[in-house]
Amino acid sequence: MKLLTVNVGQLRTVDYADNGATGIDKRPVDGAVRVTDPGPKGQGGSGLAGDAISDLRHHGGTDQAVYAFAREDLDRWEKELGRPLPNGSFGENLTTSGVDVSGARIGERWRIGDELVLEVTSGRIPCRTFASRLGEKGWVKRFTQDCAPGAYLRVIEPGEIRAGDPVAIVHRPGHDVTVVMAFRAETVERSLLPKVLAAGEALHTGLLRDARAYVAKHGAVSDSVI
Repeated sequence: MKLLTVNVGQLRTVDYADNGATGIDKRPVDGAVRVTDPGPKGQGGSGLAGDAISDLRHHGGTDQAVYAFAREDLDRWEKELGRPLPNGSFGENLTTSGVDVSGARIGERWRIGDELVLEVTSGRIPCRTFASRLGEKGWVKRFTQDCAPGAYLRVIEPGEIRAGDPVAIVHRPGHDVTVVMAFRAETVERSLLPKVLAAGEALHTGLLRDARAYVAKHGAVSDSVI
């Protein structure tokens, strides 16, 4: 398992972003990139030095400090869309090889290189900016139905990373709440929200809040719901 590329983006003025600019156009960089906790959502942006985020209301912050996507899933989308998708095409900071990104468990921790330790918090919810960037009709629905959203991660131990660094899973929780399950609970299958609470405080704070509110209103689901 390894890190193929580290991708960062500069702010670019576009007509499809809600506030007129976006940093979704991520490009691979040479050399080391420092990764740290950017701070609370709404105040902190990306965890990667040199990576710009325009819309701090919906992107960035501690629980979304880093976004990872598997090269294997990019390759699959290349075949389906019939066009090349270079590393960074989905706005991911980390393009990985050999890592089951969407199958990772919430709270799973990865060591990348010698220093950096990240913790999985949630899947990526597709937005209009992502759809406009790809230019594919019905993209939000297609990406959602595919259920391989990639993972957002928070920074546990800061450090420098670079292309080619090994990725090692240093902690895997005992529960069965994966990125895919959390993503389904947030999007197409809200009845799963009670089940994601098994991941506890490792959950993205927004998802944790939504799951608790769902249980307060509807109660827990039976064990037959998967």
